[in-house]
Amino acid sequence: MKTQLTLIALSIALISGSPAIAAGGGGLVADPGAMQGKHFDSKGKAPSRFTVELQNGLRKSLPFEDKRDFEESKRGFIAAPSYKTIMADAGNVAWDMGSYDFLLQGKDFDSVHPSLQRQAILNMGYGLYEVVPGKIYQVRGFDLSNISFVKTNTGWIVFDPLTSKETARAALQLVNEKLGKRPVVAVVYSHSHADHFGGVRGVVEEADVKSGKVKIIAPAGFMDHAVAENVYAGNAMTRRLYFQYGVLLPRSPFGHVDQSIGKNTAAGNLGLIEPTILINEPFEKMTVDGVEMEFQNTPGTEAPAEMNTYFPQMKAFWAAENITGTIHNIYTLRGALVRDALAWSKNINNALYSYGTEAQVMFASHSWPRWGNDRVQEVMRTQRDSYAHLNNEVLHLANNGVTINEVHNVYKQPESLRSQWAAHSYHGSEEHNSRAVINRYLGYWDANPATLIPLSPKDSAPLYVEMMGGAGKIMAKGKQLYQQGKYREAMEIVNKLVYAEPDNTAAKDLLADIFEQIGYQKESPSVRNSFLGAAYELRHGMPSGASPKTNGPDMIRAMTTELWLNALAISMDSKKAAGMKFIINLCTPDNSEKFVVEMSNSALSNIKGYQDKNPNLTITVNRSDLEKVMGGQTTFEKLLAEGKAKFEGDRKVFEQLRSTMTTFTPDFELMPGTKSKKAPLTKPNKDPFEAPPIANSDGA
Repeated sequence: MKTQLTLIALSIALISGSPAIAAGGGGLVADPGAMQGKHFDSKGKAPSRFTVELQNGLRKSLPFEDKRDFEESKRGFIAAPSYKTIMADAGNVAWDMGSYDFLLQGKDFDSVHPSLQRQAILNMGYGLYEVVPGKIYQVRGFDLSNISFVKTNTGWIVFDPLTSKETARAALQLVNEKLGKRPVVAVVYSHSHADHFGGVRGVVEEADVKSGKVKIIAPAGFMDHAVAENVYAGNAMTRRLYFQYGVLLPRSPFGHVDQSIGKNTAAGNLGLIEPTILINEPFEKMTVDGVEMEFQNTPGTEAPAEMNTYFPQMKAFWAAENITGTIHNIYTLRGALVRDALAWSKNINNALYSYGTEAQVMFASHSWPRWGNDRVQEVMRTQRDSYAHLNNEVLHLANNGVTINEVHNVYKQPESLRSQWAAHSYHGSEEHNSRAVINRYLGYWDANPATLIPLSPKDSAPLYVEMMGGAGKIMAKGKQLYQQGKYREAMEIVNKLVYAEPDNTAAKDLLADIFEQIGYQKESPSVRNSFLGAAYELRHGMPSGASPKTNGPDMIRAMTTELWLNALAISMDSKKAAGMKFIINLCTPDNSEKFVVEMSNSALSNIKGYQDKNPNLTITVNRSDLEKVMGGQTTFEKLLAEGKAKFEGDRKVFEQLRSTMTTFTPDFELMPGTKSKKAPLTKPNKDPFEAPPIANSDGA
């Protein structure tokens, strides 16, 4: 299965009038003008004098004299492969590290926040590295995440096998070539995001896992969260990641430069093999082929199911994605449940006092290792305190009346944290993380009744435009503010005009210019990409073409029947269900599951483990065959004709249910006036009972 970002990126070829080459999937060609510093967009603007002045000021004020990260990122380097491009089995480019070579010219780019440029260069590490002499190795720069190899008595334990089969396979080949060929005896998934398990089929065969030859170890709840986190709002997440991941942005100083925890996501085949061992206790020890490990479960941190690992024999601490080279997302811009900054801080503190007092090296599934106990403790404390300060200070402000609509302009890290690189928010940002903390505890409302049930932007904007004297005055004032470098003020009024007049090309172009300058100034790639991505769509329109197919057999197999039924209830058009009332019993004999599915009051509910005594219809189908329906490989009608499904009772209620189903496609506007009127995205011709697309969870 190709990754979500890949498949979205493949649809970019169908964008009308687009001069740019898309970046967001890991395997697309770099912008040919990037090395020469040419803007990829004919409508694009150079950094303004205000942006240049800001960047120059940051170059003087940020702690660039601290070069330890650069020293550590190079330490232990063994070899880089002769290639920078990795091909996918399907024939496309799965990975192209060379597309970011423009970052290695030694230039300062005024279109990139200096701190972000520093992070982007650090993430250019490419090849095989030694972490613990003769024991632990990493391959970096083959995907968004790192893949780690721990030498056992007879083979390798692989930690987090990247996103795609092809990049993981290439990493294993590099390790075996340089260090001697050894079999993989175990795989550890640190957590339930795709860039930490998707390449498993590139390092092990499923038959070896089933036979017990290879262990797969993961935290409790892994299988549920690997799929569930990205299903219910998957279509919306898919569309929104166009902005967070900069899917339409070419790799350029004016476009995509980094993804904060790595360069990008590989565009190959994503797979999943179910774990054979789950870590259930808060702390759990295990020895695998002579290697002692202690796992620390950290649920509810960077992922709903996640764990760290300590190697007491080597005094090495593996921090999963809980401690990397950035402060992470408390709220992920593509969409996800808001995380608990306090719990994250406390889990780091638990690791600090359990392992950090003696660890001599800390490495992780992103970024680079830190060596020496003092350095390990320094980074652990810095990140612990960053999450704690975020949580505590934001709630302090909230308890003093600062609202969710103000806190991002008020919250600031203390200077003691801002002066440390490990406290910088590349993946997250102080702005959106501070709002997330309030949202977690107090919700989205700022307690002003005027904002409790506000007008929709398209309805309120015309009122503002009218009261401001019309489009001409707004454009004049917006240009004036833009020329003064007051970009957020300009954004405030020009955005109203674009919502009021979505076909006003001049207004959209001005808003794009404003967004572009704001994007250049942002430290967080997610925030930068969102502003630059919105600017791109305002100038050229949103992508059109076929909706990407994202669900491969491994992910479908991992989706529970209950999760599928819940997703069907979300895809149901409740207006079409008005007046419908029926009960369906669903039985899957091969795994002994039973469900009652009930339509009532325009809502579809289900309950596991029950059967109604008087259902309107009973459907009996093996789960293995149901998976083919979920994956779009067959339909209920075909299974009935083949004798692989049985309907007992009133077939009409099944047709009623079918008639209410909606097929989601990521074809809605994020910015007004960007959807093509000439070639609208058509709904795919697929069975309505096919599982909805699972959003990509790479990089959280």
